[in-house]
Amino acid sequence: MQDNLSLDLPEPDRELPDPSSLHSRASAGPSAHAPLAERLRPSTLDEVVGQDHLLGPGQPLRVAFESGQPHSMILWGPPGVGKTTLARLMAHAFDAQFLAISAVLGGVKDIREAVEQAQAARRAGRRTIVFVDEVHRFNKAQQDAFLPHVESGLFTFIGATTENPSFEVNAALLSRATVHVLRAMDDAAMVQLLSRGQQALSGPELTPEARDRLIAYADGDARRVLNTYETLCGMLKGHSLIDEALLQRALGEQLRRYDKGGDQFYDTISALHKSVRGSDPDAALYWLVRMLDGGVDPRYIVRRLIRMASEDIGLADPRALRMALDAAETYERLGSPEGELTLAQCVLYLAIAPKSNAAYTAYKAVRAWVKQDTTRPVPMHLRNAPTRLMKQLGHGEGYRYAHDEPDAVAAGERYFPEGMAPQAFYEPVPRGLEIKIADRLAQLRALAGDGRGGDAG
Repeated sequence: MQDNLSLDLPEPDRELPDPSSLHSRASAGPSAHAPLAERLRPSTLDEVVGQDHLLGPGQPLRVAFESGQPHSMILWGPPGVGKTTLARLMAHAFDAQFLAISAVLGGVKDIREAVEQAQAARRAGRRTIVFVDEVHRFNKAQQDAFLPHVESGLFTFIGATTENPSFEVNAALLSRATVHVLRAMDDAAMVQLLSRGQQALSGPELTPEARDRLIAYADGDARRVLNTYETLCGMLKGHSLIDEALLQRALGEQLRRYDKGGDQFYDTISALHKSVRGSDPDAALYWLVRMLDGGVDPRYIVRRLIRMASEDIGLADPRALRMALDAAETYERLGSPEGELTLAQCVLYLAIAPKSNAAYTAYKAVRAWVKQDTTRPVPMHLRNAPTRLMKQLGHGEGYRYAHDEPDAVAAGERYFPEGMAPQAFYEPVPRGLEIKIADRLAQLRALAGDGRGGDAG
């Protein structure tokens, strides 16, 4: 239990620091034998690299630190972006007892002991922050065990997760906590971290190419980039400079063969997209595997698949979008490598599906029209009329309720703004379901009697 429930108890006769101070240093430093990432863990908020969208002036977590009132929260983000660090810094800023529980190793017993420690701290006049790492690993009953104590204010709850809390944290706990989304470290932050690591170890420099390759390998994970650099220093003693070839020889298969930030990244996703659009399932599957093998985040790939389903398939096969969304959800639940098979299944379906960019083209055409057009008022018969006054003013007057009309179509009713000629923005293609959609659209436009009847089909 002691391995996954660490306690930071108050020191006797110690003057309490100002809780609003953001610059007081953490009391206990890591062991000299700890990994480099642990030794360089920030001990003040100003030492934190990245997460400016949360920690910049006026941003949510900066405000929380400055407010003097910690709040329960879920820190959601990929590994190595500072979730544990932020929880520890918040505890120190408010002179709160910090209790850390690992959801991988812990259970209800650990929660019960944390409650007892929090009660003892409250009797001593001290706050408590309970930090649960990998909170998504706790089942519903374990998560529910926190609820009464969060509600009573016994402690502030901070959960860290790499998984979507909408799926993995139960609604009752989620409703009592603010979700803060942490982002993977960008290249500028990783360069800064590597510089700190080099200074701390008095280690060799890296050529720009080797540095970029190492950063691409780390994939936004601060812990990985620092600990990998430390490993390199141990392997390459006597070298004052590490170039890309030396980096490749030292790390071998550990090093990704994919330049996530350069032209190859965009070229490969382009090849995948164009193979799907070109209806070549074998080539599409090849480029998918190239990307996965190169270390691309599968979540990025699945976002692009969702885009392909809308842009290149659309209403020719509406099931394609559902397939892509199912792939996204399944990957979130299974993770790698099991979830990657779902991505392969989705890619094959999208490649084989009938293609249509009609919805995409129509959307772009309407955006262009609206951008150059004036702001036209909504016709009176289409306006909402929830109050008596609005009805007296004529809102909704003359509107024909489609369900009361033959075939649920109010033939001849106008839905465009007054003074704007009806437009045929959407033109189905003669493929897949859009063949039937075109027939239906031609009927509807003919019934409208506004000159669009011959445009579809």
